[in-house]
Amino acid sequence: MMILDEHQLIDIRRKLHQIPELALDEFQTHTYIKKVIATFPQNYLELKEIRELPTALLVHVQGSDPKRTIGYRADMDALPVTEENNLSYASKNKGVMHACGHDIHMTVALGILSYFATHQPKDNLVVFFQPAEESDSGGQKAYDLGVFQGKYAIDEFYGLHDNADLATGVIGTNAETLFAGTTEVNVIIQGKSGHAAFPHNANDAVIIAANFINQVQTVISRNIDPVKCGVITFGKVEAGTIRNVIAGTARLEGTIRGLTQDMIEFIRNRVAEIAKGLEISFNAKITVEYHQGGYYPVENDPKLAKRFIKYMKQDDQVRFQETKPAMTGEDFGYLLNKIPGTMFWLGVSSPGSLHSVDFLPHEEAIMAGVKAFTGFLNYRMNLEEE
Repeated sequence: MMILDEHQLIDIRRKLHQIPELALDEFQTHTYIKKVIATFPQNYLELKEIRELPTALLVHVQGSDPKRTIGYRADMDALPVTEENNLSYASKNKGVMHACGHDIHMTVALGILSYFATHQPKDNLVVFFQPAEESDSGGQKAYDLGVFQGKYAIDEFYGLHDNADLATGVIGTNAETLFAGTTEVNVIIQGKSGHAAFPHNANDAVIIAANFINQVQTVISRNIDPVKCGVITFGKVEAGTIRNVIAGTARLEGTIRGLTQDMIEFIRNRVAEIAKGLEISFNAKITVEYHQGGYYPVENDPKLAKRFIKYMKQDDQVRFQETKPAMTGEDFGYLLNKIPGTMFWLGVSSPGSLHSVDFLPHEEAIMAGVKAFTGFLNYRMNLEEE
């Protein structure tokens, strides 16, 4: 097999679509990707596997006259969603679906790799097939394991995400933040339970929780510049066992989102300060726990992103659209926090949204993505400046 054509790419995507796997369990996917890569010319290729992250795969393409190493990330995992599309190639794994389009992401990466396996690039290229984007922070795990060192040290990192709302094949990004960062927040309130008829002998955790939620909303409305962006939402509240017993404990679970890491940390600090104030006010104990993992804001490197946008705008074969930041999360943000790079959208015109049971991307987008990014890489590799 030489360069993958559109028919072959669609066939690969459909095979990947039938074997979706959850984070860190992408073994069938890993095996299939290796099988496809084995059909490419091997002159310039070297594969690297990671013992501590066994479903990950890195492919190094040796450049002819390398001045840098360019990285490209494709995420592999699927979601715990039961597909409702009536397709001949629908998911065969019950309760699991590529509802975020990572089958598209991997297929585009394989198309790019097939091109450069046949046409040796000028610079080195590393394609990273990454497990666990949807959960468990696979990008952070790989980075913290020291994967991107030595031969696999990356100077510029790129990756795409499909977009259900963009027209099929459209490339979109901006020179700032593409996705927000996300932090999980759990709040445990410990008051004192008691009989509903004797509230003065208890310390009602429900009342404390209500005050906490109300005060936290002022962080966004009164502490943040209106032209900037932050979100805090508590989507789960648990307290009490029966109507006539005052709850002694309550648990709140929520999410914090911001377009910069500084914004996320500001919100986290204000939430912790509110909790301390309410501890004193209500003579209770309030514990606030945060978990961000690798879900940092996807902050594009301005210089690299502007170069990427310039190319996409001047290529007559590419339809480009500058896009606004989205409040969704993506663990590629962790890698961009460590290595300069750019993430971009690929329009797929799905009738169903990302993460939905009827997400159905237009497959014509695959070849458009392959052509746009291989064109960009050839352009980038022939530039003299760093």
